[in-house]
Amino acid sequence: MSYKVTEENNISTVYLDGEIDMDKTEAAKEVIMPLIEAKKEVHLNLKDVQYMDSSGISVLIESHQKAEELGTKVTLKEVSKSVLKVIMMAKLEMVLNLD
Repeated sequence: MSYKVTEENNISTVYLDGEIDMDKTEAAKEVIMPLIEAKKEVHLNLKDVQYMDSSGISVLIESHQKAEELGTKVTLKEVSKSVLKVIMMAKLEMVLNLD
């Protein structure tokens, strides 16, 4: 997994790339959580994520919950087909903010 973060106004966009599995979830959290804790709106661009397992999905859920606690939000942008399939199988499309 690799990533790039861009800032515009109070929105941080995190472009994730590659596979997000058990080995990569801590690295993903280390990127995403500080942005949420700074009360920024976070957009996660998932167009280049080829694979995400349940541990990756748990990062999305944790990020969403933390943002709600702090009065901000996390939006998933350009979700790749493979990741969307996992989100739909877990019936999370109604919970997570998809754009």
